[in-house]
Amino acid sequence: MRTWILHIDMDAFFASVEQMDNPELRGKPVAVGGTSDRSVVSAASYEVRKYGVRSAMSVVKARKLCPEIIMVPGRMARYKEVSRQVMGVLKEFSPTVEQASVDEAYLDGTGLERLFGPIDEMGRRIKARVKEATGLNCSVGAAPVRFLAKIASDMDKPDGLFIVRHEEVGEFLRTLPVGRIPGVGAKLLEVLKRMGVRTCGDVLLKPAEYWEERLGKYGAALHERARGIDPTPVTPHEAAKSCSAENTFQEDTTDRTLLRKWLLAQSERVGEDLRRHGYKGRTVTLKIKYADFTQITRSKSLDARTDKTGVIYDTACSLLEQVRLPRAVRLIGVGVSNFEARARQVNLFEESPEQRESTSELDRAVDEVRRKFGGKAVTRVELLGFKKKPTNSAE
Repeated sequence: MRTWILHIDMDAFFASVEQMDNPELRGKPVAVGGTSDRSVVSAASYEVRKYGVRSAMSVVKARKLCPEIIMVPGRMARYKEVSRQVMGVLKEFSPTVEQASVDEAYLDGTGLERLFGPIDEMGRRIKARVKEATGLNCSVGAAPVRFLAKIASDMDKPDGLFIVRHEEVGEFLRTLPVGRIPGVGAKLLEVLKRMGVRTCGDVLLKPAEYWEERLGKYGAALHERARGIDPTPVTPHEAAKSCSAENTFQEDTTDRTLLRKWLLAQSERVGEDLRRHGYKGRTVTLKIKYADFTQITRSKSLDARTDKTGVIYDTACSLLEQVRLPRAVRLIGVGVSNFEARARQVNLFEESPEQRESTSELDRAVDEVRRKFGGKAVTRVELLGFKKKPTNSAE
């Protein structure tokens, strides 16, 4: 039985969602991100990409390239909602679906021809169902191995379908630029250029031992990819390792009161996310980036795993108190990790079961109200009047 792996990639996902939700933005040069000069572009529509605007580009540069650009703030909750719809569609086709990010996934299509027809037909049906369910276009790549499927999905964007058939792998790779291989970053690419390597075909001019001797394990992996070898399977689910939130400020600050308010807002987001997914973590981490872009992290391991907003916030504040602020702060964030369950001794000074249940019930009640009536339906007293206007955020 021939192996088929498909890579499904949503086209300009964040920007496309904004254009779908707001018809006035359709056909216009839209980018998702902050609006201040300190912001960066998170996503760019195809209308603005033709000017050279790309994700991770500064807003200042994007505006120079395209003065007509329309910047809109990101809505991660909305993007996650649409992402769940997409993943639900993919599971209609295969039980083996691996979500790689909010806007892409791998699907094991091996043996599914009997249900959905040849691989071309399967790809078309997936695209049609995603469009039907979400109103958005996606690009699909299919190949015998995982890394080639990812490359294929990018070959005919947007709204593309590209198949690398088993008998075509060798010829496809022979002229493929080596930089297209996932994992070949800028530094390795520069090294390869100095060695005269431009394509995967150039890699195969030397044996595996040659590359392993010069580049170690990366050289061995590079030679395998150039031959079309990738044993990586599609794994349906990998448990999350951490959950975090961070914000970059419009103006750098040394105001600890303001920093604590941001930590409280972030702790609420992290706690709610943990509870939604059923996770509890033992390690709380504080992240600070100064105005000169130097960065520090401080962590504390708790006696027990938690998903409680109050515990996360109190721990983050205690970590902040231990940090000197030699320079103004540009970014602050909090995260929770170490989700695995561990046996431990009972701490005699722990909260009673009644206290633990009461706190959890409060968090759950707040979560439920916000799910029904929106994130602003309930506000903590400490955050009354607090206007959250960062330049950029991550959840």
